[in-house]
Order: sequence, then C-alpha cells, then structure tokens
Amino acid sequence: MKQLFFAMCAACALSAPAFADAPLSDDEMKRATAAAAAWGCEGGKWEKETESTGVYELDDAKCKEGGQYDLKFDKNFKLIDMSAD
Repeated sequence: MKQLFFAMCAACALSAPAFADAPLSDDEMKRATAAAAAWGCEGGKWEKETESTGVYELDDAKCKEGGQYDLKFDKNFKLIDMSAD
C-alpha cells in the first residue's frame, strides 16, 4: 500500500505544470531598475514570474542600507516585499 501511495505521489508531482521565471523585456528592465533605484538598491538578478501574478523579482540586490536584499514588485513596479538575503 505504501508503494502505491508513493507511486501516486510521484506521478502527481511529475504531471504538475512547471512554472518558470522569464527574463524581463528591455522596457520592463528600465522600469524595474528605476523602481529598485528609488529604494536605494542596484545589481542582482531580475526575473518575471510567469504565473498570472505578474510579480517582478530582484534577487541579491545591494542596497544603501547595507547588505543584500530580495525585492518583489507588482505589475506596476510598486514594491510589495523587501527581505534581507
């Protein structure tokens, strides 16, 4: 019975759609970089979530406050989350 359960779990996990992040377009990159700069942050790696959320993520940004942060912006480039990395 345990083997059947684990086999079913594996099948479900493999059949789930994969959500990947996508690179930003040139226009999105300009707007995103400006939004991060307004919060005193630069550098890092930008990604756009491909799910319907439209969230832009900046990983490992260096901010003037000191240290590295992960930032999330909504589809209008308003900051929705900033957490120390």
